[in-house]
Amino acid sequence: MDNYLFSGLKVLDVATVIAAPAAAMMLADFGADVIKIERPGVGDMLRSLSNMPDTPDASNNWFWQMDGRNKRSLTLDLKSAHGKEVLQRLVEDCDVYITNQPYSVRDSLGLTYEDLRSLNPSMIYASLTAYGEKGPERERKGFDQLAYWARSGLMDLMRTPDGPPTQGLPGMGDHPTAVSIYAGIVTALLHRERTGEGGMVHTSLLANGLWSVSGVAQGVLAGGDMTKYRERTRIKPAMMRVYQAEDGRWLQFNMVRNEELLSLLLTGMDALHLLTDERFADSRLLWENRGAFGDELQNVVAQKTSAEWLAIFTELDVPVNRVAIVEETNNDVQILDNRMASAPERDDVTVPLIVNHPIQISSVPQVGPIRAPDLGEHAEDILKELGYDQEAIADMKDRGVI
Repeated sequence: MDNYLFSGLKVLDVATVIAAPAAAMMLADFGADVIKIERPGVGDMLRSLSNMPDTPDASNNWFWQMDGRNKRSLTLDLKSAHGKEVLQRLVEDCDVYITNQPYSVRDSLGLTYEDLRSLNPSMIYASLTAYGEKGPERERKGFDQLAYWARSGLMDLMRTPDGPPTQGLPGMGDHPTAVSIYAGIVTALLHRERTGEGGMVHTSLLANGLWSVSGVAQGVLAGGDMTKYRERTRIKPAMMRVYQAEDGRWLQFNMVRNEELLSLLLTGMDALHLLTDERFADSRLLWENRGAFGDELQNVVAQKTSAEWLAIFTELDVPVNRVAIVEETNNDVQILDNRMASAPERDDVTVPLIVNHPIQISSVPQVGPIRAPDLGEHAEDILKELGYDQEAIADMKDRGVI
């Protein structure tokens, strides 16, 4: 890994499931030497997510291969003096330290930024919390479904009128949050390059959830009337509905947002006569009777397949798209041509296609992916690099430190 942007950058991944380890993976993808610290005999729960009932069944531990790739694994009992000593040696020589340990754990183990800063003042310490570094919820444990999705307000807004809040998908908030962590680390590294100063990077699942819902939340912070908003959106405008075609597939119309595009849409649907209907004769009536207008559109859409409609709307340059289903991803030419997912170059990675993170730079090559490590696979190599001899390593194994 000598010819990559972050070659020589030493990163400690002292984190578990999904966001913080995924940020470390992104650094590894650009050449950083990432050492993942895991509990002896247990490891990161990320290793087992492929077997969860709410993820697709496959035999190749795909979740771990996706987010654990390009790293080395060292197991350490951080509650033991020897384990803590090893970690401190690693900290003294690292460039980036990434953690999402709850603050109660960091405090008890002496692993806060304040604790470690004296060992390596130029280090970038990246902290992920569920709810933020301060405030009454600072100590709360959380996952993306709780902090990003539920606590931010996203979960409440993403539902049908009178329906229950919609459950999220595995890692749905974690992976965008990983990009935020990565961005913070890279920003801090640039600052260090210019000034020599290390520092602490931090973000939270709640902050990223709020950022995702900011298209509504900012309106609230600006004094907007959410009572009116909620009442107004109980009946969706015709262009904010989805429409089911003859083949059962759904079409999304919501970027048809002016009279010209609406006229083109209705032309393609051979439904211009709807504008002469007295219920829809002007913009006020069109809004008041938006439910009925949407129902009329649904009757027309149901008469052709989604492919037929897409061909018509493409010819007219009307921004309509079909709602994709993930089963199509394997053969999605747009995804494959843009390397949003790509085939591994190495035979030891058994996942046929691996999803790439969204940071793509034409002048910056990426690594691998290299197979995600077995638990503790690189322990001896890493400890020898730190100066431990074979006898000391054997002793740590006997004591359960590694």
